[in-house]
Amino acid sequence: MIVGARNEEQLRQNLGAIGWNLTAEQVKQLDAASTTTPAYPYWHQKGFAERNPFPT
Repeated sequence: MIVGARNEEQLRQNLGAIGWNLTAEQVKQLDAASTTTPAYPYWHQKGFAERNPFPT
């Protein structure tokens, strides 16, 4: 976890989140909500997976 705070109050709030875990369903919902359509040429390259393997 990376914590960045502008003041002590914000630091305390951030530290209060330590130990929280999202369920797989929550992560799935967040991923779906943040999905965007890639700009060209990335949307086009998705059709050529053998030439553009997914980075690991």
